[in-house]
Amino acid sequence: MTRTLIFCRSIVTMDSRRRIIRDGALLVDDGRIEQVLERDALDRFGAFDGEVVNARELVAIPGFVQTHIHLCQTLFRGLADDLELLDWLRTRIFPFEAAHSALSMYASARLGIAELIRSGTTTIMDMGSIHHEEEIFRAVEESGIRAFIGKAMMDINETFPSLRESTADALASTVRQAEAWHRASGGRIRYAVAPRFVLSCSEGLLKEAHAITRSMPGVLFHTHVAENRTEVEHVRARCGAGNVEYLDRIGVLDRSSCLAHCIWLDGGEMNLLAGRRAKVLHCPTSNLKLGSGIAPVPELLRKGITVSLGADGAPCNNTLDIFQEMRHAALIQRPSHGASSMSAATVFELATLGGAATLGLEEEVGSLEAGKRADIVLLDLRQLHNPSTEMANNTYSSIVYSGSPSNVRSVMVDGRWLFRNGTLLSFDEQEVLRTGRTEAETLLKRIDA
Repeated sequence: MTRTLIFCRSIVTMDSRRRIIRDGALLVDDGRIEQVLERDALDRFGAFDGEVVNARELVAIPGFVQTHIHLCQTLFRGLADDLELLDWLRTRIFPFEAAHSALSMYASARLGIAELIRSGTTTIMDMGSIHHEEEIFRAVEESGIRAFIGKAMMDINETFPSLRESTADALASTVRQAEAWHRASGGRIRYAVAPRFVLSCSEGLLKEAHAITRSMPGVLFHTHVAENRTEVEHVRARCGAGNVEYLDRIGVLDRSSCLAHCIWLDGGEMNLLAGRRAKVLHCPTSNLKLGSGIAPVPELLRKGITVSLGADGAPCNNTLDIFQEMRHAALIQRPSHGASSMSAATVFELATLGGAATLGLEEEVGSLEAGKRADIVLLDLRQLHNPSTEMANNTYSSIVYSGSPSNVRSVMVDGRWLFRNGTLLSFDEQEVLRTGRTEAETLLKRIDA
């Protein structure tokens, strides 16, 4: 792999001192950051034998980490609007997922990945569906994006019975996939067991799914928790406890547990999350669009709970844009908690280091430091919607409050360019769009047939 020296206007390191280096450079070799060079070190650097990238008008940031995505749902964008969670699942998402073929699943995954890369996301955790999960692995492997992936596990589905498996089949297929894909592609692809949520999983399935995380180091436990008030009421009626209390009671709440949404929690459940070192995956835009509520993120952070961001799925958002998630994460807390409750710097940390810590990758990604993987995004912050003057104290503001995918100029993962100077390199973008449209139309015909 070619050594690469990237000269930048600024480098947002997210190191322990949260340095923002002006007029520096990043030296990349063998997929890792070899050096982060400040301006005075460049004069002593000497001759360089490798690729030199002139990004002197651009800002380098760590690649964004989104910890809750549904690539299997990208084809459903715009087809499931104006519904609350349980109706959204019953009348739209479950029928659509059940109608997937291998071709439509592959097309859906590629469409979502292309959007994610284009908007600066370099690492994701994805929850798939019951069938055709191998197509998501294939698309991720080809794309170059970093990912934790797992098929959705459901052995209960009273609202759409055709989309479920036996407990034994759900566990057996999950183990086969984990054995085949965990730490594949040089460790870029890893596994996260994914029981969908308490209402779709028996106690036995939840326990056995979590047991896989103990038998395979680095595998995570990924599920939905306390997303909707009606859902929480049903969980209490069935289990005699709230989501978090129930998961703790059956022994599946620990540091491997990555819990999406976590809106309707009481104080005791928040304390359980903190004590068990479970992680919260905050999806502000999805929570607003489905009318689910606002997660108590300031309280979670005060308790020392690791929080990260995710766009969720395209049909409940309707984008996979991390800039939108950051902006919403910052703003929705302010009517209740005050204008300074979620600063731009705090939210940017959730989208980078918070995501890395959630996935157990904090030694690998989330900041631009020597020895870490070269997951780098170059932003052009000189656009009309950004501040006219770039200063040290408004870099986070420019990214979080006024940034958008249009600011993303180039994206690198493991030292490989996936998006370069406005051009997607992982896939043929027009072919991805054409295939996505064709497969979406065909999927809808299968439902109507």
